This record gives sequence, structure tokens and C-alpha cells, in this order.
Amino acid sequence: MYVNVPVNTRRDFLKTGSSLTLGVALPTAAANAATRTTIRPGNSSSAHTKRVSLDGVWSFRQDPDKAGMANSWYKPTEHSDGWQEVIVPHTWQTMQDSADYFGIVWYRRTVEIPEAWEDKTIRIEFEAVFHSASVWVNGREVGKHLRKGYTAFDFDITSFLHPGADNALVVMANSDFDSKMLPRGHSSDWTHDGGIYRPVNLLISPKVYIERVHVDAITGLTVLPRSNAGRLNIAPDATITYSLPAFKIENPKMWHFDAPNLYSLSVAMNGAGTSHECETTFGIRSIEVKDGSFWLNGERVRLMGVERMAGSNPNYGMAEPSSWIDHDHDDLKNLNCMFTRVHWPQDQRVLDYCDRHGIFIQTEVPTWGPDTFKDMTDEPDPDIMQNGLEQLREMIARDRNHPSIFSWGLCNEINGQNPPAYKFAKNMYEEAKRVDPRRLRSYASNSLQKDPGNDVAKLMDFIEWNEYYESWYKGTPDDLRRNLEQIHQAFPDKPIVISEYGYCACMPDRPEGDNRRIQVLREHIGDKGAGVMKQRIHGVVDLLGAQKPSYQALREESSAVESLDCAGNPSSFTLTLRTRDSVPAYTLTKYKLRGTLYGFGNIPLERREAALPVLKPGQTVSIPLQFKEKDGATRVEFDVMQPTGFSAITSTWTP
Repeated sequence: MYVNVPVNTRRDFLKTGSSLTLGVALPTAAANAATRTTIRPGNSSSAHTKRVSLDGVWSFRQDPDKAGMANSWYKPTEHSDGWQEVIVPHTWQTMQDSADYFGIVWYRRTVEIPEAWEDKTIRIEFEAVFHSASVWVNGREVGKHLRKGYTAFDFDITSFLHPGADNALVVMANSDFDSKMLPRGHSSDWTHDGGIYRPVNLLISPKVYIERVHVDAITGLTVLPRSNAGRLNIAPDATITYSLPAFKIENPKMWHFDAPNLYSLSVAMNGAGTSHECETTFGIRSIEVKDGSFWLNGERVRLMGVERMAGSNPNYGMAEPSSWIDHDHDDLKNLNCMFTRVHWPQDQRVLDYCDRHGIFIQTEVPTWGPDTFKDMTDEPDPDIMQNGLEQLREMIARDRNHPSIFSWGLCNEINGQNPPAYKFAKNMYEEAKRVDPRRLRSYASNSLQKDPGNDVAKLMDFIEWNEYYESWYKGTPDDLRRNLEQIHQAFPDKPIVISEYGYCACMPDRPEGDNRRIQVLREHIGDKGAGVMKQRIHGVVDLLGAQKPSYQALREESSAVESLDCAGNPSSFTLTLRTRDSVPAYTLTKYKLRGTLYGFGNIPLERREAALPVLKPGQTVSIPLQFKEKDGATRVEFDVMQPTGFSAITSTWTP
């Protein structure tokens, strides 16, 4: 395992800089999804960065006439005319009278800074503002984060603050469609919710602090669980990155979607009258591409999943609370989703859920659609290229320690045989490989229906294809199969991922009908509404989370358990389970069979469980299960339970 540590100093930290010592510590054992164990370095005075939430009540106003700058709305004031109270995280797109407004808005609040923080470094962190933000403290501009609406950023505001007093914080956000950023103009088809739509925090650190810790967890390296890693010299107002020696965890517990084992790492810095300690969470797992397949921790796996479109709920939009993020991802787990992808860098809470509960995820730079490269000839527009690279770097810098991130997504449906799109994807691939060389990289193609070997997909680590036969693409399932064979012949050594598929009830000749969605779903493995109700019609749940009949169909098709058959009665059941030997297929370890007996009034009366043996793809096993309650049983529900606590398949017995 390799560790890189960016270290920063305040401008007033010693005039000539100083020498400091870095120490590293890790837990003696892997942590499961619920707990983390950390051994700290010996200096008990080490200070962590304190996080103070700035979520909650802010003042807000729209600025359609762009009068805010001219009228100095960024200056401290008690004037409240034209302002209203909102709760941050916030987007105005959930408000009926402003759902269609795209442009400039302003946020402001006061923050009391204790005198005790006078010798600290104080940063303000925004987990995302869509899509551009300018920030002022006490009437002075502290920084801008422009045309990058899905990545986190922070500013050092120490020198702008008045300790022991209230301080005025003002943010100008702009959500105008923009041709110099990604997504470019009107090219994308998801919600463009403006505002401070993710959490905001103050970060309070010593004058010299560790900004973050990057962990590159691989196998075969050796060092002790606790060590003095070295000394470093750093000047005032400087940032350096220090690489710690490689070290090894003996007999590590690997991260897996069925066993999401996590470790914590602490790095401490001491010297020159200052100390700081920084922690990060990571997992150890290997993902390889070989023989045309994915290999997870040395096992060949064939995974299925489903894509979640954040921001769909009209009550929240992109400003989703943690409860709704958990709700939707519980749905993914219930759907037997082991691998998902998304169109833009995700909320930190999404990635934390995937780490703790076991979902592989591909996060992407929001490069969507062939119109991204409209009016370009041989080369991508320099502004678009630069914006893509900046978003990629910021996404990787914050999220690279998450074991749930399977791959970096570079772009989506760009027509990868178009020269400027081809060169854009190539440049993005090379940069992702430079910054994070051991993680896979790919892009979701919509241009593999003809001459697939000419597509930029050939440069990627694996092939992703958005397949919409019988919806966007003309043709039948037989045409789909022929097309897949052509893609395989073009890239025989690379796995092929169907990165999107389904039935879009988004045209007059494609009426809504879940039976048709179920048919397409089974054979192959839109836009409706206005204002806050605008939605995609591909899904197996509606925009409020209600399940359609296709939800259960997808759950069954996505399970690695092909069938669960029941014979007998409560006195003596025999459950016969068969695992799939095609997609999805992987070894089932530490699964168990659970039966719940219900009586009159739908009252659960008894539960029985039996451990399942390790089951490889294509295996069959029969398990006996007996209940003491023999009279009055109205039904028994049997579930094959994943180690993470979610059901992989359900079968019901009735007398």
C-alpha cells in the first residue's frame, strides 16, 4: 500500500518554514461495515481537523437582472428586502414558481467565529454548487469555483475573518446553461438543479495541516502497522505532497460487495509547536481485466446492476437529504445491484453508502451527448477539454480512496468515432491513468452499432455500450445479439458492459406500459412531465420511489440465485437453490437461508435460518428447514440472505 499526503501551511507559519515528522498508523484488523478501529500515533496532543456544519437557514434571492454585483449584495448588511429564508442544502428548482429559472442567485448568512480559533487555519468547504460559485467573507472575495457543478472545493478564509465576532458569508451561484463547460449547454438530459445543493462545512485546522491522505491499496508490500514515516521541510504559504513508504497489512480482509470490509488509516504530523492528524477510510481489493472478463480478488465475476438518477424526487431535487440517499440505495441493494454507474461525480454520502453496504460504482465526468462536440472539427474545443480535465482531477482527488469506485467514467454517448470526441476521450483516459494508474477507466458508447473497431472504445480498459434496441435503436433482440457479436469480435480481449438498456416511454409511438418494460428488460439482458415533475420514464420506480411491477422482474433477473424451490410443509421443508452460471454469476460465500412463518392476521410467529455452503456459479443445493409452529400457518416466506443483510431472492409457500 502506498500513501500520498498533501500538506499545507498558513502564510504566517514561521518566516523560514520548519521541519516536521510524519507518522502513520493503521488498525490491527479490518473493520466491517458498521465499525472502524484505529490505532493512533503516540502523540496524544495531535489535533484533528474539526468540521462545523453550515447547513441550515440561509437567506436567498434570485438575480434575474444581474443587479447583485452593481448593488454590492456581497457586502455585510442587515437589509432583508427581497430575501427569503431557505434551508441549505438547497435548490430553487423544487419551488413551483422558480422551477424553470436558470441564472444567478445569491445566498448569505452570518457565522460566529470563536476567539479560540484565532491561531487556526479556517477553510470553508462546499461539497458542490451548481455550477459556478463566487464566495465573499465580510465583503471581500475569497475565491471562485467556476463551471464545475458536481465537485467539491474549499477556500482558506482565515485572513478574512474577525475572531470573536459575527462574520458575513455570501455566495453567488450561477446555473446558466454554458457552452464552455461540461455538461455543455443543453446537451445533457438530467436535471440541472442550481444552488448550494450539497453540504457546507467550516474546516478548522492547525497552521500546518494535512489536507488529505491518498491510499493506493494493493498487495505484496511490507511495513509495520505503526511507524515513523519520515521528516519533511515546508515553507510558509506552501503546499507539498509527501509519499510515505509502502507498507503491508498481514492477511488483509478484502473488500467485496458481499463483504465490504473497511480499514482506517491515520497520518499524524508533529513539530515546530504544531501537530495535526488526518484519517481516511479505505478498502483493499483487486480488480483486473483478463481473458475478456472482470476478476475481483482473483475470482471471475459477472455482475448486474441498475442506474440511479439523483435529483428525481420533486420534493428534494438535487438537494437530497441523507434519508432519501439511503432509501434509494437500499432499493439498489434490494434489486441485487452489485455494480452501478452515474452520469456525474456523486455526493460523498452516496459513496460512503456504497463503501459500507457493498455496491461497485462508476462515477463520471458529466460529458453527455454528441452535441458536446458540435461545431468542432478535428480537435476538441480547448475550454471544453480543460474543463473536462479539471473536473476529472477534482473527482479523483476527493474520491480515489473509496473501494466502491470500480472505474472512472470519462464521458457518455459522445459519438466516439467523431474526431474531436475521440481525442477528448483519449486525453481524458491518459490523464486518469496518470493520476490514478491502478483503477480502470472507460466511457459509455452509443456508437458501436457500426464499425465498432473505429470507436474510441478501443482505447478503454473495458467496453461500455448503451444499448437501446426496440427503443432508440431500430431492430429486434436478434439484431442486438448480432451487434454484440460484432463488438466482441472487434474487442475479443475486453469485457463488454451493457451500460444502459431499457424501454423509454418518451415518444408518442412508445406509450407508457410496464408490461412492455418487463418484456424488454427480460429480452435485453424518456422524458415526461413539466417543471418539478419532469422525469425519465426508463425506471422501475417512479420519481417518488414507488415500485412498478418491473421492479420485481428486475430484482429476479439481477439475482445470482436463479431459483429457490420449496417442497414439504412446516414440519419438514426442503428448499432447493440453484445459482446462475451466466450473468450475474459469482461465488456465494456466507449466504444463509431464512424462513419466516406467518399466522392469521399476517402475524410473524417463527423464524428459522440455515447457513448455506459456499456456492459457485451453476451449483445446486438442497437445505432442510423445520418449524415448531405447525398449526395455523398461513404462509412461509423464504429468503436467501446476502451477508450484507439484503435478500437475494424470495419464495413464498402457502398451504
